[in-house]
Amino acid sequence: MRLDWLEDILAVAETGSFSEAADRRHLTQSAFSRRIQNIEDQVGTELFDRTRKPIHLLKHTEAQRDQIAHLARMLRQLNADLRRGDRMSDNKLVISSQHSLTTSLTPSIIKDISLHRSDIYIRLRSANLADCFAQLLSRQADILIVYRLPGHDHPILGAYIDSVTIGVERLIPVLAPEGLARLSASREAGEVPYIAYPADVFFGQVLERTILPLIRDFGDASPKAETALTLASIEMASMGIGVAWVPESLARDRIDTGKLVDLSETLPSCSLDVTAVRLVGKPRPVEVAVWERLLKYQSADAASGE
Repeated sequence: MRLDWLEDILAVAETGSFSEAADRRHLTQSAFSRRIQNIEDQVGTELFDRTRKPIHLLKHTEAQRDQIAHLARMLRQLNADLRRGDRMSDNKLVISSQHSLTTSLTPSIIKDISLHRSDIYIRLRSANLADCFAQLLSRQADILIVYRLPGHDHPILGAYIDSVTIGVERLIPVLAPEGLARLSASREAGEVPYIAYPADVFFGQVLERTILPLIRDFGDASPKAETALTLASIEMASMGIGVAWVPESLARDRIDTGKLVDLSETLPSCSLDVTAVRLVGKPRPVEVAVWERLLKYQSADAASGE
């Protein structure tokens, strides 16, 4: 049944009058009466008790009144969603971001884009680094926001991508305050207990390339647990299981509240580039607009000397 028919029936039910319902529906009374007659002809039964004033729904119609109202609401919402979807199709952008960035820096970037261009609809996907690039190559994502170790390349040849550095993050060692005494004793024994990452994930590779070689210069790096998730690593460090190397932005709140201690003065840390990446080619206008906004972060970093 058509939405306008449902709304016509509800207008009569709510006003108890064909003339008032016609006014509500912005129709002349004669035009509205013809519409009501057409509805009843299509349904194959009368819907209203015209012998009573005010007009009432017949019992079989009254029994379906809640369903009629529900269907009307659903159809109005469907119409609105379809119109919005049509408007959004040209202004929809998919950003894929590494998990740790998805829960830290990327939302603030999306907020900035939305404030600058409220007509842009952004879908944020979260994945590990390899899957982010797989989504870009398969065009399941338009732009990536991912980490890169300074001095190293992205896993896709530079000829196929545009990449800009839009920020800098620190990978820092953290541990719960109550774990410091145990850490001190372990270090005196030539051991640093830590939370490891799998070798096939980005942070596992960063630790192996930049952090663990420095630890091994003065002791044994002893893994006490392993996880691919930085948030899980933070939780284990908060429990004193071992030192976790995590993005500073993820640990900052707990450091500020005293739940974690930043150990970067005594243990090695490293910097990470936060980069935006897209495929080379002919971008859609919405992609151009977002990319230009991301370039503002690059300009801001240059202006601040970072």
